[in-house]
Amino acid sequence: MDKRSLLKWILAGLAGIILAAGLGFVIWAGAAAGPDPAAAEALESGQFVLVEEWEGWVFQPRGGAAVRGLILYPGGRVAPASYAPLARAIAREGFLVAIPEMPLNLAVLNPGAAGKVIDRFPEVEFWVVGGHSLGGAMAAQYAARNLDQVEGLVLWASYPAESSDLSEADLAVVSIYASRDGLASPEEVLSSRSRLPSDAEFVEITGGNHAGFGYYGPQRGDQGAKISQEEQTRLVVKATLELLISLGD
Repeated sequence: MDKRSLLKWILAGLAGIILAAGLGFVIWAGAAAGPDPAAAEALESGQFVLVEEWEGWVFQPRGGAAVRGLILYPGGRVAPASYAPLARAIAREGFLVAIPEMPLNLAVLNPGAAGKVIDRFPEVEFWVVGGHSLGGAMAAQYAARNLDQVEGLVLWASYPAESSDLSEADLAVVSIYASRDGLASPEEVLSSRSRLPSDAEFVEITGGNHAGFGYYGPQRGDQGAKISQEEQTRLVVKATLELLISLGD
């Protein structure tokens, strides 16, 4: 085999390896967790909440347009619908909640998704961005780059990256974390305090875990929860609502 033929053979082999690796990544990322049956049930419109499938899912209270909204980024490789029970509970209290669908179920591939939601619902006067796990980190990045568009940030089992310094931002922030989280430990969450405004609230869900922030089943590396899924949902929704209610006061 001459040098030219050998080079072609090597290049063809490398291309095959890259293609296989890329295909494997797409399959891995596309295999999203959830939703559990309870989450699927929450996707149906009802007496108090209108549910719309648009670039993911949108939950709106019936009986008038919401003036405060939450854009919630899903965790990595978690289906947006897995957060439907929490979104529905928040919407029932008078808030619009949008959960964008992310490319390959990874918010890192579209951290600017909130902008499209904001444009879609101009009647909303006050916006909060937030997210679970990786989604929260990407929501923090969006907030840091678009402080003129958002009034608040909600972190569920998450914290901003070092590149997203919000310590000087005029932003209402609540960081909700779980004592038995095996993926975003309380120590990691609390260590992010210096990157958030000095008045940021930190709320611990005692007995909760990482997967308990959504309805998608157990997650590798997580610890077992000591409270029910319903109780963790109630506590997460309560802390999130407190921030949303405070906007515009």
